[in-house]
Amino acid sequence: MEILGGIWHYAIPFLVVLTILVFVHELGHYLVARACGVRIEVFSFGFGPELLGATDRHGTRWKVSAIPLGGYVKMFGDAGAASTPGEGLAEMTEAERSVSFHHKRLGQRTAVVLAGPLANFLFALVVLSLLFATYGQPFTPPDIGAVQPDSAAAAAGMQPGDVVVEIGGRRIERFEDIQQIVRLSPGQSLPITLLRDGNSVMVNATPRESTVTDRFGNSHAIGLLGIGRAGMSYKRHDPLTAVWQAGRETADLTVGTLVAVGQMISGARGTEELGGPLRIAQMSGEVARSGIVSLIWFMAILSVNLGLINLFPIPLLDGGHLMFYGIEAVRGRPLGERAQEYGFRIGLALVLTLMVFATWNDLVHLRVVEFFIGLIS
Repeated sequence: MEILGGIWHYAIPFLVVLTILVFVHELGHYLVARACGVRIEVFSFGFGPELLGATDRHGTRWKVSAIPLGGYVKMFGDAGAASTPGEGLAEMTEAERSVSFHHKRLGQRTAVVLAGPLANFLFALVVLSLLFATYGQPFTPPDIGAVQPDSAAAAAGMQPGDVVVEIGGRRIERFEDIQQIVRLSPGQSLPITLLRDGNSVMVNATPRESTVTDRFGNSHAIGLLGIGRAGMSYKRHDPLTAVWQAGRETADLTVGTLVAVGQMISGARGTEELGGPLRIAQMSGEVARSGIVSLIWFMAILSVNLGLINLFPIPLLDGGHLMFYGIEAVRGRPLGERAQEYGFRIGLALVLTLMVFATWNDLVHLRVVEFFIGLIS
């Protein structure tokens, strides 16, 4: 019964979330490919052997496969799920070339590849817009309610009652804006503009690095000023404002993720924060139990991350295809088949290495490694 409970609380929410986000991503590829006249052979939920499926009037096989970790769209002319060029492209008839992905113009191929990640960003924008227009957007005025003694804020001369107007040249409208900037800036001096008793005051504060553990048990290195908010509420917006605020939130999520990745690459942030499918499954289960609002936020964050990851210039990912297309635009002709083949092999190695590393982090985080070490020690 405990195993069944674990499947219900973690595996099922994870698969639901993953299926929705992958469907959105692949639907982006599918719709733009169809608009460009490309024949779609397969739209698969998952990988591996087909469990069930049906073929529509356009000849597309819609199927559910045995391994429910992702999915793919296979276009006419593709060798497989990664959209690598198949064999016999040169021998195709004129009719086959007209519906082959790899015989489309460079701009059309670029649009088809770019449509997947863009669909993920659009999904985040839409769900957050609906959330802000119905339930409301978390809103906290940028008023300082408390300043901790011996904190970075106290050292900078910040006081309760101050209103934060600007940090590092960025206008502050919500307390959440302060948190986002400060969390990503441990050890960095930040110029801060305050409003105190109607007067503008300038201070410089250096957030102190701290390791915190979230409710999922994940440890994160963040910056802290040592200030507390004055209050919090949910602010419901009209449809246009909801879209605008959702766009800002999506942009902030994108920038925050890129900054965090950059900090990992430079060594300023630990790579142990990088999670894989096991940790995402754990978080999906916990968030689902917290309610639909938390689940929508989580899906928006994951959707943005999925879109960003696919734009990284790694062969095998969408960004790798776009990189090849950029080279093609400069050269005036595509890279040779051998160069592309080596590129995709390198990309596959990088993706697999990243997956193994992230999964190892998950096993360490979930104390599975510690458990097995205890068995043999």
